[in-house]
Amino acid sequence: MNLDPGPFGTARLDALPLRVAYADEMAAVLGDPALHTYTGGAPETADELRARYGRQTAGSPDPGVRWWNWVLRVRGEGRLAGYVQATVDVPGAAAEIAWVVGTRWQGRGYAKEAAAGLVAHLLAAGPGTGAVRTVLAHIHPDHDASAAVAGAAGLVPTEEWCEGERRWERGAGED
Repeated sequence: MNLDPGPFGTARLDALPLRVAYADEMAAVLGDPALHTYTGGAPETADELRARYGRQTAGSPDPGVRWWNWVLRVRGEGRLAGYVQATVDVPGAAAEIAWVVGTRWQGRGYAKEAAAGLVAHLLAAGPGTGAVRTVLAHIHPDHDASAAVAGAAGLVPTEEWCEGERRWERGAGED
């Protein structure tokens, strides 16, 4: 079972649990190849997103891992603008997070707001949700925008590297 910590909100965004029904709108949001500059790959079609969202919403086959995914709706527009996600290692109480905001919505502080909201939501999650104690992200060393987002969410760079990306981390109680 994929225990979901539920929706959360920030000043301008609603983070809604991922649903397959969001695939068509998200295909347009994520359609810019520039979003893949640091991560590789290419934009997915609506059909490809539907298949991926089906797998993600079904949950991890590993009972010790939770896949938590949210789409971001800009409250003032009523439109989706990106997503945040967390892969939670329940026994280790660590959550690896990621975020993507569509090109059209970049430069407005949505990624910083969403990531900070996600970190707060994860660290506040109670028993039965994985009791996250550590939040981490891996960021390409040349991706200054993502480094700024991680910093705004309270993560700090470590000396650890994974596949060419620096590990950023924040523990519970750290501000």
